[in-house]
Amino acid sequence: MTKKSNWFLPDTPDVLGMLRQQLAVTIRGMDALVEWAHGDESAAARVRELEHEADVCKRKLQLALVSAFTTPYDAEDLYSLGRGVDWILNLSKDAVRESEVMLCPPDAHVAEMAVLLREGVGHIDDAVAGLQEREADATTSADAALKTERNIERVYRKAMAELLELDDLREVTARRELYRRFSRIADQLTEIAERVWYAVIKES
Repeated sequence: MTKKSNWFLPDTPDVLGMLRQQLAVTIRGMDALVEWAHGDESAAARVRELEHEADVCKRKLQLALVSAFTTPYDAEDLYSLGRGVDWILNLSKDAVRESEVMLCPPDAHVAEMAVLLREGVGHIDDAVAGLQEREADATTSADAALKTERNIERVYRKAMAELLELDDLREVTARRELYRRFSRIADQLTEIAERVWYAVIKES
């Protein structure tokens, strides 16, 4: 996409590279989320720190999109991808915070969903790498992220069903909200994967 520029030489920043940098930080954040979900309470602080670091990456990408004379894909699609990736860590941070506030530590279901989320973000990173190199790889990886989201939903439904066996209303309420938090993070995988497909189709 070409946009109006000033009288100076056109700016062509590596916006896909910037998106990959944001994803690299997000992957580290998801690694920390997995550690937290498996009982490492100290990893909660790393999730929060990396969420702030990812915000900086997102803002750099957005500023680059404003100044870029050309972008390899529609700037709106790249903006949406960056925003979607940003929401993954934002929602992860919120899930950790809610777990702490409600005194509801992660259980085996949360741990399983965290592992799958980390896997899904890896597929998203592969999809963006495909946008840089080969679009067929981008859509294949996007489909893999969609499959991961479906696997998370299966874990979510199983976890919610098992809550029916609990008598402690406080625990039921807290765990239900925590499971829902993770389900909403998984929804972002779908949003991002579908946007990858949309970007490829628009450019084909």
